Amino acid sequence: MFDEEKVISDILKGNLNTFQIVVKQYQNLVYSILNRMLTSDEDIEDVGQEVFIKVFENLKSFKKESKLSTWIARITYNIAINYLKKEVKKKYDNLEENIDFQFSSETPESKLIGKEFDVYFNKLIRELPLQYRTVITLYHLDELNIQEVQKITKFPEGTIKVYLLRARKLLKEKLQKDGYP
Repeated sequence: MFDEEKVISDILKGNLNTFQIVVKQYQNLVYSILNRMLTSDEDIEDVGQEVFIKVFENLKSFKKESKLSTWIARITYNIAINYLKKEVKKKYDNLEENIDFQFSSETPESKLIGKEFDVYFNKLIRELPLQYRTVITLYHLDELNIQEVQKITKFPEGTIKVYLLRARKLLKEKLQKDGYP
């Protein structure tokens, strides 16, 4: 059983080995969020490490107003958003005039050959606008409630519900377009 208060207390008293318990307890949550927000495995790994460093550095400021998981998810979300902002800026700074567009002749069937449906579905989620994929990931895949999603994203409750509806609608449309009922 994970005793949140005891683990935090031990870490704050200087028992650094206890932080491994926090990492093991929340690494799936952190990497689940990052997998939906970032595309490169290397970026996901780097940002994940940055998240746990930030959690460790700021644990003393954890006010216990929410669950530790919600606090860590909020840190993860903020770091990922900041990372994405930096990446977008880099891409625009490095944009070349001669862009070579290539169109694929792949059909939905050929895309799915040899792939699991969940891999395909995760790809669809990654194609959603950032706010939709964030909300749908936190709510459905990480199984957080609306209030926890609100604490993490700082979106109003009504906005979260609208984003969930729109994300589901877009996913449904993409699935139907690709031949799924």
